[in-house]
Amino acid sequence: MTLRTIDSLGPLAGRKVIVRCDLNVPLKDGRITDDGRIRASLPTLGALVGAGARVIVISHLGRPDGTPDPKYSLAPVAQRLGELLGQSVAFAEDTVGSSAAEVAAGLADGQVALLENLRFDARETSKSDADRREFAAQLAALGDAFVSDGFGVVHRKQASVYELAELLPSSAGALIATELAVLYKLTATPTRPYTVVLGGSKVSDKLGVIAHLLPRVDSLLIGGGMLFTFLAALGHKVGESLLEEDQLDVVRGYLDEAERLGVEIVLPTDIVVASRFGPDAEHIVAPADGIENTPFGASGLGLDIGPDTAARFAEVIRASKTVFWNGPMGVFELAPFAAGTKTVAEALTEIDGLSVVGGGDSAAAVRVLGFTDEQFGHISTGGGASLEFLEGKRLPGLEILGWQA
Repeated sequence: MTLRTIDSLGPLAGRKVIVRCDLNVPLKDGRITDDGRIRASLPTLGALVGAGARVIVISHLGRPDGTPDPKYSLAPVAQRLGELLGQSVAFAEDTVGSSAAEVAAGLADGQVALLENLRFDARETSKSDADRREFAAQLAALGDAFVSDGFGVVHRKQASVYELAELLPSSAGALIATELAVLYKLTATPTRPYTVVLGGSKVSDKLGVIAHLLPRVDSLLIGGGMLFTFLAALGHKVGESLLEEDQLDVVRGYLDEAERLGVEIVLPTDIVVASRFGPDAEHIVAPADGIENTPFGASGLGLDIGPDTAARFAEVIRASKTVFWNGPMGVFELAPFAAGTKTVAEALTEIDGLSVVGGGDSAAAVRVLGFTDEQFGHISTGGGASLEFLEGKRLPGLEILGWQA
């Protein structure tokens, strides 16, 4: 593997280094509910501070559609970042305006600043190469070097990810290097038995991952909303459960391919079926082939894998040496439908090998359910980027940093 690292930038003392982080943390009433992505940025930022660099952090938060919106301000992130770094973090109220210029110019060696949300400027995500390059040039004028460390955005060709890396001496940070080492092992050198656990809402979101990993794994466990398309492909009725009818033939093809390859696809044998969507909905455990044979009939709604399925999944996981998990097993945000996801998460903490949680909702789930990052081999900060890497896609934010597998 080749990738430009921070060492390639030479001595950094006294130089202004722009760092693209992924600080897209969840907020509720202006308060951060999960600071995992901020913590993940600390090794790179700490190393730059220790080297005497003048650090200018940039990031997006949410989808403000190219205009300033107070509810997407990074101000709470600046405060939390300062607490974690143990020093005050200056906050610029814009990205390339007078506030950013003033804050960047005022930094001393080893100090850190955070600029306001990149996506307050529509050029950051513009489809126009010229617009993105113009914005990137204004960002580049603030610094002397660029470190890309926001793994969650490397699959996007955006101004702060791609064009900025072209305009300044650039390298990857520690987080991206760690993510790549783990994901490369999942695709090229996994220790067997190798199990992939997929959940989440839609099977269409995971088609590329299934296709790319099916020849590489020993077991594939299917949960979440996507399981109902698999059950329907086998001829089972699924009531009002999430179903992608246009994917039935594709799923049947994967089932046939798995049989040909000798890969075990483990599907649920029981389902937690509810009368409706809600935390206080009536619910019952039903066989996977009997979802409509409950008191709720054809209006029944599957919201979690059942206890027998969860136990079977845990058994397969614990017997594995490498496990990649992406997507919750049910609607974990609602207590009655969180048990399947919790059982899977707990099993991942118990394996004798590498356990990887694939970012996004899975990362949120393990923290909401009371697990710590240290209980897993790796928690990815980039759900979409992780999936695209595992699909074998080219990621522009990595290629511009010299990435070659």
